[in-house]
Amino acid sequence: MKRNSLTTAVVAGIAGVAGFAGLANAVDLNPDGLGQVLIYPYYTVNKGQDSLFSVVNTADVGKAVKVRFLEGYNSREVLDFNLFLSPHDVWTARVSQTADDAGAAVFTTDHSCTSPAIPAGGQPFTAAGYNGTGSNAGTPIPADDGPQDITRTREGYLELISMGDIVPGSALDGDTTHVQNGTPDGGMPPGCDSVDGDAATGIVAPTGGLFGSGAIANVLQGTYFTYNADALDGFSAIPIYTTPESLSPSLQDANQAGAPGATAYVFINGSLLSLDYAAGVDAVSAVFMSDTLYNEYLVNPDLGANTDWIVNFPTKRFYVDTGLYPGTPRAPFPNAFDGGVSNVTVGIDLYDQEEGHTTPVGGFSPPVGVAPSALPYEVNVISFLTNAAAGGVSGVFGSVLRPNITPYGNDGWMGLDLASGDGGHSLPGGTDPVLGAVTLHGLPATGYMGYNVVNANVTAGVLANYSGLFRHRASRTCTSATAGGPCS
Repeated sequence: MKRNSLTTAVVAGIAGVAGFAGLANAVDLNPDGLGQVLIYPYYTVNKGQDSLFSVVNTADVGKAVKVRFLEGYNSREVLDFNLFLSPHDVWTARVSQTADDAGAAVFTTDHSCTSPAIPAGGQPFTAAGYNGTGSNAGTPIPADDGPQDITRTREGYLELISMGDIVPGSALDGDTTHVQNGTPDGGMPPGCDSVDGDAATGIVAPTGGLFGSGAIANVLQGTYFTYNADALDGFSAIPIYTTPESLSPSLQDANQAGAPGATAYVFINGSLLSLDYAAGVDAVSAVFMSDTLYNEYLVNPDLGANTDWIVNFPTKRFYVDTGLYPGTPRAPFPNAFDGGVSNVTVGIDLYDQEEGHTTPVGGFSPPVGVAPSALPYEVNVISFLTNAAAGGVSGVFGSVLRPNITPYGNDGWMGLDLASGDGGHSLPGGTDPVLGAVTLHGLPATGYMGYNVVNANVTAGVLANYSGLFRHRASRTCTSATAGGPCS
C-alpha cells in the first residue's frame, strides 16, 4: 500500500460503511506520521541552540513542497522556498544563529533542488513579513504591531505543504531526480536552475507519503530534544503549486477535489466524525482541536531539572491576524493580534505525584498580556520556574514567548483547559452526515513537553545533561444537533 498509509485506508473503509465513501479526500491527522502536510511545532536558536529538520519522501514519485518558516508571535512568515524531492529522497537542514547572533538563518548541505537556491553560507530569515517591507506575490504585506526587529525570527515553527507530485518522465522530473553521484540531473546544467519553468507542466495533484522529524540541539550543554512532525493527510486533491515568495498555499487551502471547503475526519470517544466545513482552514483546525492538554513536569532542584511546554496553535493566524486576513476575529479564537498579543484565557490544574491538586489563583506568573491565565502567542512556551522574573526567559529553551506557571511541588502533571476560558472556546460549522451540525470544543493545538536534568556530581569536572521530550496528550468533546453518540 504505497500511496496512503494503513490508517488512511482504514478511515476510508469506515467512511464507506458510514455512507460517505464518495468523498474524494478528507483532512486527517495521521497517527502513522505520513501525509501531505507536515507541522514541526517549534524551532529556536536561543541559548546557542540549533534546530535540525528532515523530511523524507517515501513515494515512488517526486514531490514539489512549499517550505515555510513562521515566527512565534503571530506566525508571520520569515522565509519560504520551494523544495523538490526526488523519489525516496531525504532533505535535511538546520536553523542556527546568524553571524551577528541577532536573528536566525537556515543552512543546508543537501543536494535536493530548492527555489531559490540556499547559499552555502546560509539564508538569513527576514523581518519583511511583519515590518511592512515584504510582499505576497507582488502585493504589499502590512506590518503587524508585534516586535519589529530581527530578533523576532529567533524562534517559531515550520510547515511543509506538498503542492503536487512530479510527473515521471517530465522535464521537471529530469531536473530534480538524483543520479548515482547523489545530485539532481547529474549535477550538470540546467538541473535545479530550470525547476521554476518546468514546474508549469510537470506537476499533478499531490499524494501523501511525506514524514519528518525535528530536533533541538545544544552542543555546548550536550542536550538533544527530538520529535516527529505532525502529518496531515487528505489535504488537497488538486495541484496547488505557487512560485516562491508567495503566502500560498497555506493551511487555508485544504480542499475537497478543488471545491470550496473541506472535510475533516475526527475521532472523538472512539467514534469517527466526518465533518464538512465551508472553509478549508476550519477542517485543518478540526483535526487539531483539543478541549484539554495533558502532560508532566519535572523541576526538582536536587536534579537541576527544568521543564518547558510547547503549545502551538497552528491555525491561529487565520482567525486573529486582521491585518493580513481582514475581518474580525472569529471562533475559536476571541481576540485579534493587537499590542503584540492575541490572548486566549485557559484553565490550569496542577497535580503532584501523590494526588495533591491546586488551581493557581493568579494563573501564569508573572502574567503575560492582559489576562492572568492567557496564552498570547501562536507559539507559547510555558515554563515551570519557581522564581520567574518579568521579562525573563524559559528554563529549558530560553524562550521569550514565555508565560510561566509556578509548579506545584517538584514533579507532577498539568491539565491545560482550552475550552472554558473567555466564556468558552469552540469551533462551530462542522456538519456530520449522521449527527448534523457539530461544534468541537477547545482550541486547535499541538506541541510537547521538554525537560532537562543537570547532574554536576558524576565525576569531578564533568557536567552531565539529560533531556527528554514527550508529545502532549489530549481529550476532545463536541455537541451536535442530534442527541446521543460521541457528542452526548
